[in-house]
Amino acid sequence: MDLTPFVDQLRRDLLTAAEAGGDEARALAERLTAPLESSVRLALLSALSQAAEEITGQLAPGAVDVRLRGSDLGFAVTPPPTADPAGPSADAPAPEAPAVDLDEGDTLRITLRLPEQLKARVDEAAARLGVSVNTWLVRAVATAMEPRPSSDTRRGRWSGGTQYTGWAR
Repeated sequence: MDLTPFVDQLRRDLLTAAEAGGDEARALAERLTAPLESSVRLALLSALSQAAEEITGQLAPGAVDVRLRGSDLGFAVTPPPTADPAGPSADAPAPEAPAVDLDEGDTLRITLRLPEQLKARVDEAAARLGVSVNTWLVRAVATAMEPRPSSDTRRGRWSGGTQYTGWAR
């Protein structure tokens, strides 16, 4: 999606409104439109990102992502998974996820809300490695997505061994 037509329309509307104030107001409006262009683009991107987030909330477990490539904006829609009527077989191995190349492909923007204390710990961990918080988070997510060998998945999450996984509050 090219944002240029929307930015141009806003510029035309501002110049039209400034004409009512005379030549001085029109000259001022012309001087202001060029510096405002990047702010307008960022505001539009933020609005579209928030809209995609709200739509994702309605589609869950599907998703809508905003992707930015250069100055072009795009959307990626991930539909909710279809349920297998037979269900997964207990004896069938889980399909292995394809490896993710962190240096290739489109980049998209998401909003992540962290508790303040966790954010501070993420900042410290990234600083210790000498990388940005974004790079640290991308690596953490990629690591979490890697398939792990499991001893016996039929036993349940909380049984056997000394390793526990899950969420606690």
